[in-house]
Amino acid sequence: MPTQCSADLFGFAPVEGRWVEAGFDGGTITSDAGALLLGATDRVVGLVGRLAGCFVDARRPDLIEHDVATLIGQRVFGIALGYEDLNDHEHLRHDPAMAVLAGKLVARRSDCAPVAGKSTLNRLELSRPEPTRYHKIAHDEAAIERLFVELFLEAHANPPKQIVLDLDATDDPVHGHQEGRFFHGYYDGYCYLPLYVFCGRHLLSAKLRRSNIDASAGAVAEVERIVARIRTRWPRVRILLRADSGFAREALMAWCEKNQVDYVFGLARNDRLVEEIAVELIQAEEEAARTGKPARRFKDLRWSTRESWSRRRRVIAKAEWTQGEANPRFIVTSLKPGEVTGRHLYEEVYCARGDMENRIKETQGDLFADRTSAATMRANQLRLWFASMAYVLMCALRRIGLPHTQFAEAACGTIRLKLLKLGALVRVSVRRVKFAMASGCPWQNEWALAHARLRNAAAA
Repeated sequence: MPTQCSADLFGFAPVEGRWVEAGFDGGTITSDAGALLLGATDRVVGLVGRLAGCFVDARRPDLIEHDVATLIGQRVFGIALGYEDLNDHEHLRHDPAMAVLAGKLVARRSDCAPVAGKSTLNRLELSRPEPTRYHKIAHDEAAIERLFVELFLEAHANPPKQIVLDLDATDDPVHGHQEGRFFHGYYDGYCYLPLYVFCGRHLLSAKLRRSNIDASAGAVAEVERIVARIRTRWPRVRILLRADSGFAREALMAWCEKNQVDYVFGLARNDRLVEEIAVELIQAEEEAARTGKPARRFKDLRWSTRESWSRRRRVIAKAEWTQGEANPRFIVTSLKPGEVTGRHLYEEVYCARGDMENRIKETQGDLFADRTSAATMRANQLRLWFASMAYVLMCALRRIGLPHTQFAEAACGTIRLKLLKLGALVRVSVRRVKFAMASGCPWQNEWALAHARLRNAAAA
């Protein structure tokens, strides 16, 4: 006997003689139940509360529904969950998972939701260095920058003997008339040129810049600030700076040499450098012809530019013949030949910097750090910091909750898809809020393990 028709039910083709129906009558359901792990991670590292401490709220407490900590948590958690736009929060403000993360199940006012909508969050993003009549939320840029370094330092139980700081600049395309936009010939489009500083997976700096500048612009100031803070906590740590040829500039290298910071930078090829390895290129060509495989030779040089460098420096030259043509490459370093050979320095140390590009892809591709569509650079810098903090939070989840699992090295997007975007039926009673997640979830063992580790870390 066929089922009765209902305007609230949607019928589909039967399966094995049974009618298939669907309806929006399941009750309170969320698609982000796994985000409870993000809340547990935040309780361990204290990211949201400390980031909120970098803001000043000059609004009248008796007239507001959502405090700054709620707004910041909502923005950071939302980005981590894949919601890049403020418009998404018109619906998220009614989501029970977001309410639990905010620690606020019911709004105090009848016309409000537990968490904020797009307009209130927009006022957060438009905050300024000092409160004004029309912008009552302000933020301290220096305090936010310090927080990235503090979270990095706290992620280590013991000071390491050596760390490698990777610097890189990348394009952040813009598609409107944002303040500070310029056409960049290399990237063939209008963009910003943010500067990133990583140490492994840890993000220490994300600085938004105009694109009509040299890639290394502002690098000395950023490195000086970061190194000073690191050495305050770890006075004996050895620091190696690593970057491509865009950072092989006299100002940065001279600063490193003066402040006992080692460096290894790519060095742009030129005719004088290629001439220095003419013999090695011939040898590599002969070997490639004989073996049918790429061949390379390495040579240590003492070299200087004709005008821009103040001194001669150690340069490692790679004379390579591959695919029927020469492929010479060069790096400049402060490390001495007695410490590390040229081949090892190039192949094992310098080339490893390519992994930083994967970290930038995570921040921009998985966590929308390139979503800089606000009108002003100040607002876009704040957007970049929110996305960067979401990355830091995801990395903390991976570091604390997921070691020795299949997600120990997973990208942020994979962790979100497998462990955070979980559907659940939400039941709220007087004593508890119950998220009933799918029994068939294939990753429930990893989820349970992450929960146990985060709970233990919070109790420690």
